[in-house]
Amino acid sequence: MTKYRTEKDSLGDVQVPANAYWGAQTQRAVNNFPISGQPLPPAFIHAVARIKRCAARVNADLGDLSEDKRAAIVGACNAITDGEQDEQFPVDVFQTGSGTSTNMNVNEVVAHLCVEAGVEVHANDDVNMGQSSNDVIPTAIHVSGVQQVSHQLMPAVEKLIHALGRRARALDDTVKTGRTHLMDAMPITLEQELQTWVLQLQHALEQLEQARMGLLSIPQGGTAVGTGINAHPEFARRFAETLAEDTDQPFRPLELPFAGQSGVDRPLGLSAALRGLATVLMKIANDLRWMNSGPIHGLAEITLPALQPGSSIMPGKVNPVIPESSAMVAAQVMGLDQSNTVAAQSGNFQLNVMLPLLANNLLTMIDLLANSCAVMADKAIDDFTVNTDHLADGVGRNPVLVTALNPVIGYEKAAAVAKKAYAQGRAIIDVAEEDTELARDELERILDPSKLAHPHRDND
Repeated sequence: MTKYRTEKDSLGDVQVPANAYWGAQTQRAVNNFPISGQPLPPAFIHAVARIKRCAARVNADLGDLSEDKRAAIVGACNAITDGEQDEQFPVDVFQTGSGTSTNMNVNEVVAHLCVEAGVEVHANDDVNMGQSSNDVIPTAIHVSGVQQVSHQLMPAVEKLIHALGRRARALDDTVKTGRTHLMDAMPITLEQELQTWVLQLQHALEQLEQARMGLLSIPQGGTAVGTGINAHPEFARRFAETLAEDTDQPFRPLELPFAGQSGVDRPLGLSAALRGLATVLMKIANDLRWMNSGPIHGLAEITLPALQPGSSIMPGKVNPVIPESSAMVAAQVMGLDQSNTVAAQSGNFQLNVMLPLLANNLLTMIDLLANSCAVMADKAIDDFTVNTDHLADGVGRNPVLVTALNPVIGYEKAAAVAKKAYAQGRAIIDVAEEDTELARDELERILDPSKLAHPHRDND
């Protein structure tokens, strides 16, 4: 049987599990929101605790908080940011739109830890001093976003870029059939194909960095509605300086906190950048699936690592599971971005009221993309093999090679050669030798797939 203790808040008595560090307001939220069973991610809770730690330091420096309370709050927040109390934050994502329940959950746990350490600390008067849920939760979205993008996502994207770049450099001379509309087109090299992915990822990385920089401006200090009521006049500036020191990130106050409390434009910018990365990941995943298709009646240009049996009924079947996983991640991220767009529209007057949803979505998107990029690098890109003989055979029989003859024999004649080669299943060079006046060695020079993949290399 669970044992309970009685806690009080402004609405009266509440029964709280005896071993819980939270108080009455958290318990009311637990009781009120049995929605998803999913609490906000630890990274977000840690960001809120980091805010409390920095606020305590600033309030003590300003003379508004005693030294013993400052030390106790900092110690309690350290325990939370170190992950020692993650089970003490049970409030559902789908709660009050301001995130007040989560803010009070952290306030109450910090206060309880302080009392346990021998210092009487009040959740509202001390832990929440100079703050409101209405500036803490938006700021925590910024802080957790910056931290997770910086330390989790960007390194994972860079890892995938490095893996693709390494493979690309080794495939400079591997020519394959290019494709437009999924149909055979002029030759390219595998290096060119993989380098395209690299450049797309680098652009996505630039967009992430731009969004990350936008999040460095924070609304903390705006308190209830953005005016800074009940906060020291110097609190916002000093808090940003302290947070910058605490995170080693150049946080600074928003010129008008209203813009970060009623609007979530900067977090929405991060969402858009994450959607952009997901779009690139989807393109890479689908290209890999097509290139790996077969092995008999597909493109069979590459062979992805065989990681697990692909069918419960067809023995020997192996599927491209990593690209499939990545494509699903991309789809999920795109869907969450749409949810974020709807959430961003809910900035009613001085407060957005879908903040917990936005926080959860952004951190979920970051986590999914980071893990997917790392897995793709390790389990797909690093070890795929290239079916070079199959590629060379396909390029040599590609009727579209006739495009190179356009300047010499004209479009109409080239089209006739291509049509005949395709109908007879013969190589373009053989048909062109029969139906044009060009010598074999001249045709070999003009139709050389390697030169066609680099038509301007000799002019560099």
